[in-house]
Order: sequence, then structure tokens, then C-alpha cells
Amino acid sequence: MTQMDEQVPGHGVEPHADGLNSRLNWLRAGVLGANDGIVSTAGLVVGVAGATADRTTILLAGLAGLVAGALSMAGGEYVSVSTQLDTEKAALRKEERELATMPEAEERELADIYRDKGLSPELARQVAHELSEKDALRAHAEAELKIDPDDLTNPWTAAWVSLLSFSIGALLPLLAITLPPVGARVWACAAAVVLGLVVTGAVSARLGGARKRPAITRNVTVGCLAMAVTYGVGLAFGVTVG
Repeated sequence: MTQMDEQVPGHGVEPHADGLNSRLNWLRAGVLGANDGIVSTAGLVVGVAGATADRTTILLAGLAGLVAGALSMAGGEYVSVSTQLDTEKAALRKEERELATMPEAEERELADIYRDKGLSPELARQVAHELSEKDALRAHAEAELKIDPDDLTNPWTAAWVSLLSFSIGALLPLLAITLPPVGARVWACAAAVVLGLVVTGAVSARLGGARKRPAITRNVTVGCLAMAVTYGVGLAFGVTVG
């Protein structure tokens, strides 16, 4: 390992850290999408179950909620990540123009970045010069813009992750409330939802490096509250029309 590898933060130590962080972000988005699918669909089908015992009605309402929610999540992620991608590309184009028109000033700017990270002025200039000689745009993109030019955000990936994770999460309460007999539907759905929320809460806490108990408690509390409120509304509605 060279002196530069030892002293430049992150250089030569974790060459795949950016890719790992990207994968973790998608995984975290998938967990959150599944969590949304569980909570929103559970609230919907439990509410409908409070108003009617007809299995077909509950199933159709749940399927409609699943499709609408999954498409909404996918569309929202696509638009959001597309905007982020446009911003990243614009920043890279601007940096490329600046490197073409004032390379010396850009190299000094890169040296200043490394000096601010704790390198001596001499070593910072050496690092900036050698990185600029190898690939100036990549050096500035990673140090200044915090962008990996080879790993830009992908709106299609975001959309598919959201669509699939929401759909998988939504299937849990949908199946749990339509398969059991009438008297056990709501309780079976509630039990399945609590179990699902425990899992998603634990996974999201692990991915975020947080404590599991608060995340699980928060997840389960919100999910149970949503089911209780919508079931109460369904009962009131059922009484009104009955």
C-alpha cells in the first residue's frame, strides 16, 4: 500500500463501498415499499370487512388497492428518481465544461477538497494532480459532487423495486383476510399484519443501524392503529347501509 493509499480517506480501502451503499439503498426502499403495502392494504381490506362479510367484495377491494398502490408507488419513484438522475447528469456536464475550460483552477479546487479532509497541502496537491491525470471528471464527481459516474441512479430500477415490494407486502393482508372463514378473517389479518410489520421493522432497523425494538414498536403501532380506525369506519358504514 502506498503512502497515498494510507492517507487519502477511503482510498484503496473500500473500493466497492459506493456500490454496496447503492444496493443497501435499494434494499431499504424495498423494505419500506413492502411496509407501505402491508399497512395500506390491511387498512383497506379490514375496513371493507367491517362493512361486509362478502368474500368477493373484500377480495376485489383489496386487489384494486394493491394495483392502485403499486402503480402509484412505482410512478412516484420513477418521477422522483428521474429528477434526481437529470440533476446528476446536469452536474456532470457542468463539471466537464469547467474541466475543459479551466483545468488548473479545477485541480486547485480538488486539492482544496482533500486539504479540507485533513491532508497536508503538499500531499493534497499531489493527490489532486495524480487523480486529475488519470480521470479528472471521475475525481471531481466523486470528491466534489459525491457522484459515481458509472453508478448513476436508475429510475426504472426504483420503479420496479417499489412496484414489486408494495405488491408483495400487500398480498399478506389480502390473503390473510380472504382465505380464513368469516369469523376469523379480521383476527387472522391482524396477526399476519403484525408479523409482517415486525419483520419489516426489524429489517429496516438493521439496514439503518438503529435499534430494533423502537422500529418494530413504531411499525406495529401504526399498522394496528390504521386497521382499528378503518375497521371502525367499516362497521359504522355497514350499520348505516344495513
